[in-house]
Amino acid sequence: MFSDESRFSLQSDSRLTFIWRAPGTRYHQENTIERHRYGGAGWLVWGGIILGSKTDLHVQSVTMTGHIYLDVILEQHARLFRGAMGAEFLFMDDNARPHRANIVDECLQSEDITRMDWPAYSPHRT
Repeated sequence: MFSDESRFSLQSDSRLTFIWRAPGTRYHQENTIERHRYGGAGWLVWGGIILGSKTDLHVQSVTMTGHIYLDVILEQHARLFRGAMGAEFLFMDDNARPHRANIVDECLQSEDITRMDWPAYSPHRT
């Protein structure tokens, strides 16, 4: 089972703004834009695929933590697929911090779920 998530910001994530303005009007009110530097509201969307099947998309407005990952993703999805596939089941996620929480590792071990190594920021993202 391959799983991944993406965060979608409700604010513009582009740090570049091009404004065409007359010379000498740089700081006029109509030529300035308020910027939100520290993130802002957004949604996290998670999904998984396995052998021609897929999970439902999980959408949340809060930050992913190890506890949320365990309760929502592993308990509701990976564990069920593991039960259906048996010992051949291989789970793949990236090395995001919530995925590597101790409680997540303990859950995977107790459910006998084998995790495939996949480095965070791997070339599949570029």
